[in-house]
Amino acid sequence: MDLVFIHGPAAVGKLTVARALAARTGLPLFHNHLVVDAAHAVFEFGSPPFRRLREMMWLAVFDEAARAGRSLIFTFAPESTVRPQFIQEAAHSIERAGGRVRFVQLTCPVDEQERRVDAPSRAAFGKLRSVETLRRLRAEGAQDFPPLPAEIVIDTGVMAPDAAARAIAYALALPTKA
Repeated sequence: MDLVFIHGPAAVGKLTVARALAARTGLPLFHNHLVVDAAHAVFEFGSPPFRRLREMMWLAVFDEAARAGRSLIFTFAPESTVRPQFIQEAAHSIERAGGRVRFVQLTCPVDEQERRVDAPSRAAFGKLRSVETLRRLRAEGAQDFPPLPAEIVIDTGVMAPDAAARAIAYALALPTKA
């Protein structure tokens, strides 16, 4: 069982690449905003109950998938409202059931990230859509999350989503659909 853990800052194309990877591999996509939106429906973003519920839900899905031997794709944006210990807890959840976490880092140039951040497609999941807010968060150090490992790093500023999905599937030796 593999947890393909795609991470990177806002607007680098995590969900777009993850969708292409899911289409290529047939793996289910459990993107972070499914849980973020559920928790945010009840609690203010970043509040202590929001944070606890969000991580508890992420980890519960990982636990069940690992127990069932079901590989999946997950997207994650490292940011200050997530406890750094979450990464270790996620890995432990998968590894104790005999699975492995396959970390994939997506990057892109800042100017491209800023161009993408207000794309209409980002509205569907309440994603960050303001260049000013993105810049403010960057200046305040919101991106100061401990570095995450990566088996492969892809610059989505130069690689299209389908090509990125193909590169990830190849690098991680993931099964692909016929």
